[in-house]
Parts: sequence; C-alpha cells; structure tokens
Amino acid sequence: MGINASLRHTDPDVSEIIDSEFERQKKSLVLIASENFAPQSVLEAVGSIMTNKYSEGYPGARYYGGNEFIDQMETLCQNRALDLFKLNPDEWGVNVQSLSGSPANFAVYSALLEPHDRIMALDLPHGGHLSHGYQTDTRKVSMVSKFWQSMPYRLNEETGLIDYDECQKFVSRFRPKLLVCGASAYSRTIDFEMFREIANSVGAILLCDMAHISGLVAAGVHPSPFPFADIVTTTTHKTLRGPRGALIFYRKGSKMDKKGVSVPYDFEKKINLAVFPGLQGGPHEHTISGIAVALKLANSPEFIAYQKQVLSNCATLVSTLQENNIAIVSGGSDNHLALIDLRNRPSAITGNQAEKVCEYAGITLNKNTVPGDKSAINPSGLRVGTPAMTSRGATEDDFKQVAKFIVEAINLTSDIVGEKAFKNMADFIQIVKSDVRVARLKINVENFASKFETVGSKPPPSV
Repeated sequence: MGINASLRHTDPDVSEIIDSEFERQKKSLVLIASENFAPQSVLEAVGSIMTNKYSEGYPGARYYGGNEFIDQMETLCQNRALDLFKLNPDEWGVNVQSLSGSPANFAVYSALLEPHDRIMALDLPHGGHLSHGYQTDTRKVSMVSKFWQSMPYRLNEETGLIDYDECQKFVSRFRPKLLVCGASAYSRTIDFEMFREIANSVGAILLCDMAHISGLVAAGVHPSPFPFADIVTTTTHKTLRGPRGALIFYRKGSKMDKKGVSVPYDFEKKINLAVFPGLQGGPHEHTISGIAVALKLANSPEFIAYQKQVLSNCATLVSTLQENNIAIVSGGSDNHLALIDLRNRPSAITGNQAEKVCEYAGITLNKNTVPGDKSAINPSGLRVGTPAMTSRGATEDDFKQVAKFIVEAINLTSDIVGEKAFKNMADFIQIVKSDVRVARLKINVENFASKFETVGSKPPPSV
C-alpha cells in the first residue's frame, strides 16, 4: 500500500476503534466539564500535513530549514491569541508551543522559580489541580511538589467558597514566591483582584490558570484575570473548543516596585527558554494550526452566543438537580460546571459508584472530591459541565431532561448499593452491567443523545 492509502485500508483495527468511539460520542451525554467537541475545521487542521514538519525553536530562529510557513502559522496563532483576549502586544506576549496545561504550568515554575522555592495554590480536594503542586501526608503526588515546596489554601467547608482570609493568613506566613489562582472543580467566580492584593502583600508572582474558564473569559461573560495576573495559562480544548494544547501568556514591559522604581518584567525570555529547549523539543505544529483555527472561531458573535448558552444551560441543570433533592457544593454555579455532593443520600454511596452507574447508562461525567473529602480516589462527589452538549445544540429544556437522567442514575446507585452485596469495585461494576434498570436507562439516554448534531464525521466505508 502507498502512503496515500486510507486508514480503513491500512489499519482496519484502528479504524474500527475510531468508529466505535464516534458512536459512543454520538449516543452519550458528555457532561465532563473539561471535555468539548472540536469543530470540523479544527479537526481538519489538526489532521493536516502540518504534522509532518519538525520546527525546533521559535519563529525566525529555527534549528531546521523549511519553516517559512510554519513560522507564519505560529505567528498567526500568537496574534490571534492576543487579539482574542484584547491584549496589547506591547504589554503581553504568548507562547503557543506547550503541549498541554500541566506542562505549561511546569514550564512557568521552571522559568521563574529556583528549586525548593515556594508555591501556594488551591488544594486539589477543594477544587485545585494536580499541576498546582498536590501532595498528601504520605506522598508527593504531583512532581511539582517534589521540585518546589507547595502549600495549599482551601475552601470554607460550610459555604464551599474560597476562604480568602485563610489564604491571606497562610500567604503572610508561608511567603510563597508564586501564588496560583484558578481551579479544575470550582463553580464560583474567582476574585482575581483579591488574589492580586494577596500576592502583592508578599511580593509574589500571580499565576492564573484559567484552563476551565478561558472560553467564558474570551466571550466576555466571565471576569478576566488579565488586569491582575502576571502570568496566565490555559488549555485550548475545554471551553475554548480547540485541540489539546496550551497557551502561556506573560506580561511584558515594566512595573513599579514598592519603592516606586520601574522594573522590567523578565518573563518572556525565561518562559520561552523553559518551554524550549528546557522541557520539550519540536512543537506540534498541527496542534498549533488547530489552535489558530479555534482562536479565530472564538473571536466571533456565534462563540459569544455559545458561551452565554453554556452558562444558561448550567444554571438550568443546577436548578433542576436541586429541585430533585440533589445537593450542589456552594449552592450553585457561576460558570460552566457544578459539583454534586452525594453525602446526603438515603443510602451511603460514593462518587466512584455513581460515576460507573452513569457511565453504563450512557452518561459521561466524573467522580470528584467535595470539601471535607480525604481521598481523591474514593470521593463523595460528581462533577458535571455543560460545554460539550451545548456544542451539540442542547438548550435549557434539554438540560432539564439531562438533570432527570442524572437523578435517576443517582437513585439507581442508591438502590443497587442497598440491595446488593459486593466485595470490591470490580464486583460492583459487574452488578451494574447486568442490572436491567441501568440497561433501560441507557436506552432512553441513547435515544435522547442521538438526536443532537454530532460534531466531526464518521469516515465513509472504503470502496
């Protein structure tokens, strides 16, 4: 077979798996808050011949020849990123080469911190992210906590909101060199200005990880961190609806220190060197091409309407769940996600158990810690989000039905746990897979989900 032979001809096994995943996405209610559906034009760019080119270095300074058009693409991506977030190129720059969100954050730490310098961020069980330095009493879970000293701040467990007073107190004592604001499972608006004041109190660098909310910020339906942060990182595949990549924004120019002296920012060179050659080699130019397309799509009236619908859908989902006696952490949501607290159920169930019942019923979401949990492996909550199904065209009335499906799945979990004896999670899964009630719910979910537009396309059969 020649190099132009189709995937179905050259590797039917891989082709069959992709077809199966297409069917799963079509028939599922995708409610994972960090997932979305990349538009067809983004998929085309990512699957293009841009994957063929090696391009170590940066535009105008590559270590290989033949990068004329690669330079054009990467520069276009950078310009579109700055334009989307309304940033002055004299005041902000952006690196578009980092492979994903965690590597992007690690690059920032590597660039601006010395080994064993101090970081503070939201604790993972309270909604933070692994890449912010999570560790337990017995284990440094994230490599970040091995290279740097990390200290968490937390939520007020009664309100489910960030405890800014506690954060200020800990910052004044721990004196971190870098303070992180941003989360992976926090449903309320973050007070970026407050974090700026807290960081200033000890002269800390303020990094905002806006991976989850960057699409909302771009559309102007959520407050922006850019007036307050020194560094802003984001993934590109969540609410931005692009491929799996990352952006690192950094301040340029200068700032006034506490003595009123103008001090230049030194972020640009350090961050670029940390990304390459410090932590990775050649960038994935096919991904950068897809990011460029996604950024153009995000800079449109249609994208603003989409993000408004994401918020409205989430509000409807939350209110309908609450009407059906499902507890929501913090009592609601200001963004695209919500945390379900399962601790008030009549039968004691875990997020693991409810996630599996949902999965086998065609509802894709994820188990998640809630404030007070001790384990991220066996948590008491579920995280749900509205970006993906909104991309497929779901509106408020649809999310009322989605909420009812979730309620039914949670109630089924309680019933199964109360009725059946099981030894471990594997045993529980076998019980769930054979339960006729779960199978019946799956049929209803699949019939409902299949009516929505499917993003992307299934390859036609080979001739």
